[in-house]
Amino acid sequence: MNNEQSASTLVSRTSIHPPEPFRIRVIEPIDRISPLERERALNEAGLNTLLLESKDVYIDCLTDSGTGAVTQSMQAAMLMGDEAYGGSRSFTKLSAAVEDIFDYQLTIPTHQGRGAEQLYVPKLIELREKKFGLQRDKMTVVSNFFFDTTQAHSQINGCNIVNAPVEEAFDTNKSASFKGDFDLEILQSTIEAVGAQHIPYIVVTITCNSVGGQPVSMSNLRQVYAIAQEYEIPVVIDCARFAENAYFIQQREEGYEYESIQEITKEMFSYGDLFSMSAKKDAMVPIGGILSFRTHEYFEVFRECQNLCVVLEGFPTYGGLEGGAMERLAVGLYEAMRQEWLDYRIRQVRYLVEGLRKIGIPCQQPGGHAAFVDAGKLLPHIPAENFPGVALANELYLVAGIRTPEIGSLLIGRNSKTGEQIPCPTELLRITLPRATYTQSHMDYIIQAFRLIKDNVDKIKGVRFTYEPPVLRHFNARFANVE
Repeated sequence: MNNEQSASTLVSRTSIHPPEPFRIRVIEPIDRISPLERERALNEAGLNTLLLESKDVYIDCLTDSGTGAVTQSMQAAMLMGDEAYGGSRSFTKLSAAVEDIFDYQLTIPTHQGRGAEQLYVPKLIELREKKFGLQRDKMTVVSNFFFDTTQAHSQINGCNIVNAPVEEAFDTNKSASFKGDFDLEILQSTIEAVGAQHIPYIVVTITCNSVGGQPVSMSNLRQVYAIAQEYEIPVVIDCARFAENAYFIQQREEGYEYESIQEITKEMFSYGDLFSMSAKKDAMVPIGGILSFRTHEYFEVFRECQNLCVVLEGFPTYGGLEGGAMERLAVGLYEAMRQEWLDYRIRQVRYLVEGLRKIGIPCQQPGGHAAFVDAGKLLPHIPAENFPGVALANELYLVAGIRTPEIGSLLIGRNSKTGEQIPCPTELLRITLPRATYTQSHMDYIIQAFRLIKDNVDKIKGVRFTYEPPVLRHFNARFANVE
């Protein structure tokens, strides 16, 4: 056994929770306010944890989007920013990193992921309309499972939504290596039923957030792309957590155990035509996104997206970002793929999930960026229309000052054409872990908070709307408890 193997064995045996592969050089103080103050804060927020002020939150597990630590290399890169309005050399550096890592040729920076979505969604739909002379109300888009903003942009542009997860995706009693996979039969039957001409794009979400941060296999990516090419439908890779997905392929899929994260990443992206990235997740930046096209096949759409970028984001070579932010992002894309950091991150999530399961809290199997508690199972007395995930998030905050979001009926929303609630397969609470931010003691604190909650689940009340926004309602909704 060589020294590197010996060190790896020592790390794996030292603790179920891995030692941090970094040193902490700058700290941010956090305060835990009293239970009475937390009750006041939650009431002022309309029983919606998203509307809490950060000063009132002790451990913030709302999201991993732009909330984690950055590396010293990323911070140093900020000082190299070229703030030229047009043709910034910082953009050139970012574009070169995208081409090197993903092998995509045409890049537009955006302020975040939804900035990329507001560019490509209408333009791919318009391309379909021009090509086939279709009515927009017949348009349908398909995904392994849409996340909130991608779904919202598709809906406000007139598309119907079809999710095609595999059967075991939402069964928190079952384990499977790739719960994020597309159900290929649903995908195929949807194309045949709707007609390929009515499908402007297929979205592959990696990892799939709405099913619990679950990965998509390389085999599935390859098969989805083959089907899409047969019907001449573009594939969009929604890739906020691309490095985590590559890590799971490396660890779980036969034939990839000796491949590097960057090698796996390059193959993953060969099974798409364009990608939309919120760089605030795996790429670790506080702000930033990317829209990129693999080849010149969709150059017309790329050019139209550039034009729309000027209106909505900024000049196409900065897209809402300062030069320093593009420099930091170019470095962050590489930092995201560091093997030891991915090992640590995935094992930290597993530690939290296993700790919760040991005390009887039902959870989705460990995924990439968060522990997903099955709020529907934990609170069976609260029906879906009273949002058990929201009720559990509120209780967790009141008990321990921990902020989390619901991933369930509230988030999935209503059918934009009929106004009816879209059926949700599982009511989840997401305990999201910002990168390199919280330690083992924080994980243990979360587990202990759930131990207290478990003893009083029968007393937790559901919620009802006092204000329901028309779209992306979970961001600004306000609630009252159901008596």
